[in-house]
Amino acid sequence: MEVILREDIENLGGRGDVVKVAPGYARNFLLPRRLAVLASDANRKIVEQERQAHLRREAKLEGEAQDLAKLLGGVSLTIARKAGENDQLFGSVTANDIADALAAQKYTVERRRIQLDEPIRTLGEHKVAVRLHRSVTAEITVNVTREE
Repeated sequence: MEVILREDIENLGGRGDVVKVAPGYARNFLLPRRLAVLASDANRKIVEQERQAHLRREAKLEGEAQDLAKLLGGVSLTIARKAGENDQLFGSVTANDIADALAAQKYTVERRRIQLDEPIRTLGEHKVAVRLHRSVTAEITVNVTREE
C-alpha cells in the first residue's frame, strides 16, 4: 500500500515522501495517528501545501534560534555550590540549575535544550552546549564557584 508521509518517521522516510508499506501498518498505525495519508493526486497536493507551510515555519524558527544564539554566545553564568577540599561538589549542577540561572538573566531556555552529558560535579569553568534548534547550537560558559 502506498502512502504519503505527513511527518518524519525514523527508518521509513521524511515528510512528503511516498513510501510503500504493509497494509496493516498503514491501516492500524500510520493512518489513525495522521502520520500518513493514502497516495492520491488530491492528497499529494494537500501534503505539498503542508510541506511548504512547514518549511516556512521552520525557517522562521531557525532565524529566531540564530538570533538567540548570538545573544547567548557571550553569556557567562556563575553558580555557587558547597564543595569539599578537593574541589568536588557536595551536590551537582544540573541542566535545571543552568536553566534557572539563564532565566534569572532574562533568557528563556527550556532545560531539555541544555546539553549536559552528566551533571557538573567539580568547581571551575565549564562549557555547556544549548541546542536551540535542530541546526543551531550555542555555547555558554558556566563558572561553578565555592559557596561561602
